[in-house]
Amino acid sequence: MMAPLTIKPGGLTMKITPEQLIHNPFLNKGTAFTKEERDQYGLNGILPPAIQTLDQQVKQAYAQYSTKNSDLDKRQFLMQLFNENHVLFYKLFSEHVYEFMPIVYDPTIADSIENYSALYTDPQNATYLSIDDPDNIKQALKHSADGRDIRLVVVTDAEGILGIGDWGTQGVDIAVGKLMVYTAAAGIDPSQVLPVVLDVGTNNDKLLNDDLYLGNHHKRVTGKKYHEFVDQFVAASRELFPELYLHFEDFGRDNADDILNQYKDQITTFNDDIQGTGIIVLAGVLGALNISKQKLEDQTYMSFGAGTAGAGIAKRVYDEFIAHGMSPEEAKKHFYLVDKQGLLFDDMDDLTPQQRPFARQRSEFANADELTSLAAAVKAVHPTILVGTSTQPDTFTEEIVKEMTAHTERPVIFPLSNPTKLAEAKAADLIKWSDGHALVATGISSEPVNYKGVDYNIGQANNALVYPGLGLGTIAASAKLLSEEMISAAAHSLGGIVDPDQPGAAVLPPVSKLNEFSQTVAVAVAKQAVAQGLNQQPIDDVKQVVKDNTWVPAYRDLPNDIEIVTL
Repeated sequence: MMAPLTIKPGGLTMKITPEQLIHNPFLNKGTAFTKEERDQYGLNGILPPAIQTLDQQVKQAYAQYSTKNSDLDKRQFLMQLFNENHVLFYKLFSEHVYEFMPIVYDPTIADSIENYSALYTDPQNATYLSIDDPDNIKQALKHSADGRDIRLVVVTDAEGILGIGDWGTQGVDIAVGKLMVYTAAAGIDPSQVLPVVLDVGTNNDKLLNDDLYLGNHHKRVTGKKYHEFVDQFVAASRELFPELYLHFEDFGRDNADDILNQYKDQITTFNDDIQGTGIIVLAGVLGALNISKQKLEDQTYMSFGAGTAGAGIAKRVYDEFIAHGMSPEEAKKHFYLVDKQGLLFDDMDDLTPQQRPFARQRSEFANADELTSLAAAVKAVHPTILVGTSTQPDTFTEEIVKEMTAHTERPVIFPLSNPTKLAEAKAADLIKWSDGHALVATGISSEPVNYKGVDYNIGQANNALVYPGLGLGTIAASAKLLSEEMISAAAHSLGGIVDPDQPGAAVLPPVSKLNEFSQTVAVAVAKQAVAQGLNQQPIDDVKQVVKDNTWVPAYRDLPNDIEIVTL
């Protein structure tokens, strides 16, 4: 078992061998163990004689990384480094955040997930819970934690991974990657996190027909048995980790909202697909309006894609209209959802509970029966904001962009679907087709677009801009719940980081400054928690408590309760 770095009070002395020490990623320093440590822990002769600094190790590791030819190979190298030495991994990550984000997470992680069973080498501290073995949930979580003081769990059932669908137990990589971003961006202590996958089966025939697939070889379990399994997991997690922030990730549309609604008023919990994407899109919309000098209440919002993400985003922006003093009835008049059947109307019998509040009446349109495509809906509605979560590539066409530009001076257009091959449009095309008027954010990173002598910086509506800081602020404040007001504070806190008067200004701050504005978000969230009295421990200085809870990748003295034994 792994020897912990952060130990709960009353932990027992850890008896480990020198070999176990240098193979424990929480404790290993590799060639940076000092002479005194080598003498004390019996490491002489096990390591090369030269003693390196962490900076030297980072330089060496980056040189090795740079020899890898493909993004997937680069990710495999980084995952191996993570398995060997957490401090070195995160120090390297912190110095190359912009370069590494698409490698460690989206879009490269999609390739990693699709090939997870074939490439499997190490569980990366993850916990695999099977619906076929529910009696072992608590034991598995306890063994995975191995005495560590777990404060953050990212859990997935992998039914709705990114834009690539159901990947069963292979989706565990999304939880692993998400936690890596939490630590790299906001400084969540890696010894206090745990990735978990709930393997309830898969409906992916490719996996079921692969004898090398590492998950349960049966169709997804649904209904009562599924929800009982989720409840058992939540109950065991709460019992073992009483100060837990529980992050649900990439659950299917039918389950994600039900689970969030069940638990959001009971425990500190967060669903990134429903809440996180909504936060970052709202932040992007506010940033765009800061540039255009327009008012939120004058906007008409259209979502192309009305699943968990699309409807969740619409709800978050709708809530902002309400916060601006608009009545619910009036606010709903500003929202239109378009899905595979076209514009959603209230007489459709296949609407989800999340879609129904935004469905329109056919009597509003003279040609309602013709509004079965995005182009037709845009022409009829004249939206000023168009957000894509459809996973339908190239659907934000030149015709649609020019139609929007004809009716609003600065159209806000966010093609958010990822990975890259599923994006509704390319940033360069949106800038060109709108003659430089569109305010653009994409779901994947995009290089600046030079058009008519102006460099247009493209914001990335990446949830990583907000969820790490949201988590850090919530954990630092020891908040007993994650409130709507805390979420709103996170979105608003991103304002002011970008200069709106700069030609070609982005609607969101750059990923390259992830560490900086994650702290900004954390402080705003923690302040709101304290203002609402949600903190379970007294807090006198919010900024200080956030700082105290921010882990920095640096080598530390090993815990005093390590006892080296020889076999």
